[in-house]
Amino acid sequence: MNRTEFIIATAIILFVAFATGWFANWLVHRFTRVNQSDVGELDRMSQELHEAEETRDQAITYLQQREAELTNQLTQTEAELRAAMDGLRDARHDADELRGYVERMKAGRG
Repeated sequence: MNRTEFIIATAIILFVAFATGWFANWLVHRFTRVNQSDVGELDRMSQELHEAEETRDQAITYLQQREAELTNQLTQTEAELRAAMDGLRDARHDADELRGYVERMKAGRG
C-alpha cells in the first residue's frame, strides 16, 4: 500500500467514524426529545404532587393534635376514675363502720 492509498483509506475510515457518530447523535436527540405537551403534563403532575404533600402534612398535623387532645382527655378521665374509686372505697369503709356500730348498739340493748 503506497502513501496515497493509505491517506485515502484513513480518510474513508475517519469519514465513516464521523458519519456513525453524527447518526448516533441524531438518534439520541430524536428519542430523547421532549414535547411541549409532555413538559406541561410534567408541570401539572408536579403541582398536583406538591398539593398532595401539603394535604398530607396538614392531615398529619391534625392527627397529631387530635391524638394529643384524646390523650389529655384519657388522662383526665383516668384521674377522675381513680378519684371516684377512692371515694367509693372510703364510702364502703364508712358504711362498714356504721354497720358495725349499729350492730354493736343493737347487741348492747338486746
